[in-house]
Amino acid sequence: MERSKLSRIITTMLGILLIGALLQAAGWLKGDALVFPGVGEILRAFFRLLGDGKTYLLIWTTIRHLIEAVALSSLIGIAIGLPEGLSGFAHDLLAPLMTLLRSIPMVVLVVVIMVLTKYERVPLIATSLILIPLISEAASEGCRAIPGDLVDVYRMNSPLNLRVIASVYLPMMAGYLRQAYISAIGMGVKMVVSTEYLVQTRDSLGKAIHNSIYFNEYQDIYAYALVMIVLVLILGELPVLILRVFERRASRRAEADRQAD
Repeated sequence: MERSKLSRIITTMLGILLIGALLQAAGWLKGDALVFPGVGEILRAFFRLLGDGKTYLLIWTTIRHLIEAVALSSLIGIAIGLPEGLSGFAHDLLAPLMTLLRSIPMVVLVVVIMVLTKYERVPLIATSLILIPLISEAASEGCRAIPGDLVDVYRMNSPLNLRVIASVYLPMMAGYLRQAYISAIGMGVKMVVSTEYLVQTRDSLGKAIHNSIYFNEYQDIYAYALVMIVLVLILGELPVLILRVFERRASRRAEADRQAD
């Protein structure tokens, strides 16, 4: 039986309290209040950051990197996923490359990109390369899930072109891509912040975390982690809510048209 929304909210809150309890227990066991500050101290730092206008500049820089990376990985991932789904030869040919991108250590990837390009481009390129296999796999699975008779009908009437891709393949792949994007947001935020930390991107969450470590402000580090969690939750839920609004409006418009007829 499906759990109620209230039950899920209560369970989530209990999970957050569990994280706080584990953090507090780690501080007691380690005996290091500097590295493991109290939950109250972390929450005070969190709300202090939310009240600082500069925090939102840091968040915007990270969001901008994430949006750019998701857009680029979507273009490349869908362009790779379509032939993978349509052709077994293309799938087998590209499989080693996708496996390499999935398995390569992030540090190695970032170091290579740092050598090849400017530092300010590293968050975009590194994050995109990590997300491409996720998007391409979703596009490939969605493409293979399209009924064969429907594909045959369109092949009889028109060759594969941008119009057919936009009107047939992308709508049929939407469900698979939606789940991929939900995973991509959480993975992308972590990857963007990590690369920002490594290349010292100005006015970013990664740079702010580096500064907090340098000055031993560990309560701010945990507070920035909370900011990232809230950011992932908002970015993950916002597209779903927008989609629901459009679906409801479309449903109401269709119902009004039926009543008018």
